[in-house]
Amino acid sequence: MAAAVLLLLLLAAAEPGPGRADAGRERRDVLREELLLSPLPTGDVAATFQFRTRWDADLQRGAVSHYRLFPKALGRLVAALGVRELHLALTQGFWRTCYWGQPPLQAPAGAELWVWFQPTVTDVDKAWKELSNILSGIFCASLNFIDSTNTVIPTASFKPLGLANGTDHHLLRYAVLPREVVCTENLTPWKKLLPCGSKAGLAVLLKAERLFHSSYHSQAVHIRPICRDASCLAVSWELRQTLTVVFDFFSSGQGKKDWSLFKMFSRTLTDTCPLASQSKVYVDISPKNKEKELLEVSPPPTSVHEAIVQGDRRTYAVYDLLSPSLFNTSRSLNVQLKWKRPQDSSEMPIPTLYAQRYVGGYGLQTGEICTLIYNTHPYRAFPVILLETVPWYLRLYVHTLTIITKGKENKPSYIHYQPAQDRSRPHLLEMLIQLPASSVTKITIQFERALLKWTEYPPDPNHGFYVGSSVLSALVPSVTAMKDMDVEQSPLFTSLFPSSDGSSYFVRLYTEPLLVNLPTPDFSMPYNVICLTCTVVAVCYGSFYNLLTRTFHVEEPSRGGLAKRLANVIRKFRGVPPL
Repeated sequence: MAAAVLLLLLLAAAEPGPGRADAGRERRDVLREELLLSPLPTGDVAATFQFRTRWDADLQRGAVSHYRLFPKALGRLVAALGVRELHLALTQGFWRTCYWGQPPLQAPAGAELWVWFQPTVTDVDKAWKELSNILSGIFCASLNFIDSTNTVIPTASFKPLGLANGTDHHLLRYAVLPREVVCTENLTPWKKLLPCGSKAGLAVLLKAERLFHSSYHSQAVHIRPICRDASCLAVSWELRQTLTVVFDFFSSGQGKKDWSLFKMFSRTLTDTCPLASQSKVYVDISPKNKEKELLEVSPPPTSVHEAIVQGDRRTYAVYDLLSPSLFNTSRSLNVQLKWKRPQDSSEMPIPTLYAQRYVGGYGLQTGEICTLIYNTHPYRAFPVILLETVPWYLRLYVHTLTIITKGKENKPSYIHYQPAQDRSRPHLLEMLIQLPASSVTKITIQFERALLKWTEYPPDPNHGFYVGSSVLSALVPSVTAMKDMDVEQSPLFTSLFPSSDGSSYFVRLYTEPLLVNLPTPDFSMPYNVICLTCTVVAVCYGSFYNLLTRTFHVEEPSRGGLAKRLANVIRKFRGVPPL
């Protein structure tokens, strides 16, 4: 017995514990969280959160059984359905590019989903349908309404953002639900995917009451494979959870451009996420002109970082939450920013590329879709890829497509058109258009409205039917020469769209969604017919049935009883006529 106990003690001492095993090998997953605070030219403030999880594992082989930081729901989804890249965005509102400038990462209004599948997937349509249904349950969204009537296969607009062995566009699926409404039901499961949830770190600022009391709200999930190191001999998986909010202090009653974390989120930063290896707050303090800085931040930042973001030189005040000296003076961090002098509205910068879109025409039979693309660069021309997705009930007349630039016809270098099929698939139009310097390009195409079946109308047909946003993809020339930098240390989205050279940067913009009225029948007429028919049936049939079933009896008048005779005797003595 003593020998057996001694043997068990020796085996327990020889077996390494979990803490020793983890200490002996390098961590395979890393979490970085960032917050970018950007004062906008209109006086509004944009807050952009990014939670970036990198996992050194091969999800495609299905050999992963333990999940630490990477969400298991998404990891199992990627492995089971053969997903190579997944990009999902849920947006409420519209990013006004001509007033707010270029966003770090823009998304269209509603829900957007585009996925690249692995070449090993045999039935892409089946995997796409199953994927949309699963994501609908994970994020409590209406993604289950994605079907063949709103799904397209772009050929040039959406390229893989991660590692890609090939660009076979038949493995790509893209869909937009412009009518999707984003609320707290979508935010709650999004926050549950974070390693620390909303209990610690930057996620404590994600208070639903404040986030949805804003001019713009967009939350997204991006999954892609990336290189593990510079040699790119191994593959890692990256998950980016991003959230962008634009606060309007004038509409909220503040009336001032001075702001702080407590004014925006009703909370301050008290501690860091213990699972994060990097936790920083970036405040954009870039001067709007060359004279002097306009912004003053407090408390003093940990460091100052300069970078070239979207072709412009930016200066950021950096607060490192992992720095031990940051929380020594106070228990919480409340970043405040004040304007040194009033900002002139005439100093608002104009973005190099932006677009507008609207519906023309009159009546309920024909119409026209007009798209205006602006290139404000003073001397550089560049091409842009335009993607139009139009529902099948708007029948496009492709022969009416016109592209006018500076009063002259502008022929596209590349055009791909896939006609729609009634109740099966939408229109798909992709064009490569050259934009001259300092020009406005107008693209118009006419359409005819179809008459739907009465069962195909939504519950509120008089509200109108939404048409998804147009997508513009372009390499915009940079005003400032960009240098090679470490993408892991650069703030926010500079590593999501890396620049191939220092002369240009990639931009993807979305126009406004359209609201089109279709010929709508009078849905109150059936109600009126039912009421009139029921009334006629009740009156006519009821009376006729009453006459057929009623039995008539003839009643002879009685002479009356003792009381009546006594009354007549009394009335006779009084001289009153008898009863």
